[in-house]
Amino acid sequence: MNDAYWDQKIDNFYKYSFDESDPPATIAMMQTLASERPVGDASALFELGGVHDSLGMEDEAIHYYRAALEAGLEGERATRVFIQLASTLRNVGASAEAVSILESAPSSNVDESARQAFLALALYDEGRYGDALRIALLALIPTLDGYKRALREYAEELPSKQTIRKSINLA
Repeated sequence: MNDAYWDQKIDNFYKYSFDESDPPATIAMMQTLASERPVGDASALFELGGVHDSLGMEDEAIHYYRAALEAGLEGERATRVFIQLASTLRNVGASAEAVSILESAPSSNVDESARQAFLALALYDEGRYGDALRIALLALIPTLDGYKRALREYAEELPSKQTIRKSINLA
């Protein structure tokens, strides 16, 4: 099957068929779509993770996201799996792992601002408030018309967790 055709079927599923009020039927529809791909297909695993995630079934989503990564997910979905896995991990209380994943994920032109936003949230959950604010500000700065230099300087001056530890140890 042509990848673009299958991708269009996935888009149509979310546009016309996704039904939050009927998780079993919604999952069955996605499983049918996934079965159109070879067994163990990374994109199909990613989409199965996404539907479980969208339905609030985080543990199942995490399993599928990890399987998609192990299967060698590529392209745009490869960028998104890091974001979605980390966001889901954060939701289940594993924000330290979420930070690790998002910090080690390769930068990409696809959803880079979203990656930074989720990283800021995970850093905040980890009590790294200065780091979280810095990441959020640095992601915002390119969208501004003015004050870029000043905000970049202020962002860089924010304390990191490591700086806070050093200052506590010196006291």
